Amino acid sequence: MELGIAGKYALVTGGANGIGASITESFAKEGVNVLFTSRDQNSLDQMCEQVRQYGVKGHGILIDFLAADWLSKLEEAISPYDIDILVNNAGHNFNIYDPYCPIEDWRKVMGLNFEVAVQICNLLIPQMKKRDWGRIVNITSCAGLENSGPVTYGVSKAALTAYTRTMGRILATEAKNVVMSAIFPGVVVTKGGHWEKVLETNPQHAATYLKERCPLGRFGEANEISPVVVFYCSDFASFSHGAIIPVDAGQSKHYMYFNYME
Repeated sequence: MELGIAGKYALVTGGANGIGASITESFAKEGVNVLFTSRDQNSLDQMCEQVRQYGVKGHGILIDFLAADWLSKLEEAISPYDIDILVNNAGHNFNIYDPYCPIEDWRKVMGLNFEVAVQICNLLIPQMKKRDWGRIVNITSCAGLENSGPVTYGVSKAALTAYTRTMGRILATEAKNVVMSAIFPGVVVTKGGHWEKVLETNPQHAATYLKERCPLGRFGEANEISPVVVFYCSDFASFSHGAIIPVDAGQSKHYMYFNYME
């Protein structure tokens, strides 16, 4: 399937590790030039090598979204490029599980998971409007739609989900060829990620989680998420303004399981 995005430029935040790395590589496979951020230079270097084997341009941006000057650094780094596609993938719960945590912890989680995405959108959407084409995919979570995970994380993802839905509608009226949507993955095992560690240190907990929460009975893999993200960054997403797409093998429970017509 020809997605119509070869030669375009994409920016993937958190694009050198985990699901983000898979998204970055999937873009490269489609002929998209990719810029990607990370806090780790080694990860950026490795990703650059991975991307360039597909004959596209790859540029890693060393940046910490918790730093006060991150936006100016990012703006400088991407200034030579016309960014056609944005994937807001960077996110974390920072292991903050206390629902009564200090407001500083709230600001930390909300800052990374929500405010960073909004500020990058504010930076890039005007440029996309001028070129009359753009795609934005926000990586959110089922925790933003149901009671799942730490309260701070869930609230931040709920904000990102609501932002996607409402901004998608606004863009549909202002710039019909600039499309914002959101993908929320189910539980995915990634190299060095949370569930890989759980499988090593507490396999019984992982087994219980799969039995109780995952109808498919297994964890997902990053390469089952990234192609969907890339699809929604393509010409085929022209009617997907504000779409919220679960890729979770039926894990989420925000849909009713019964048939009320019976």
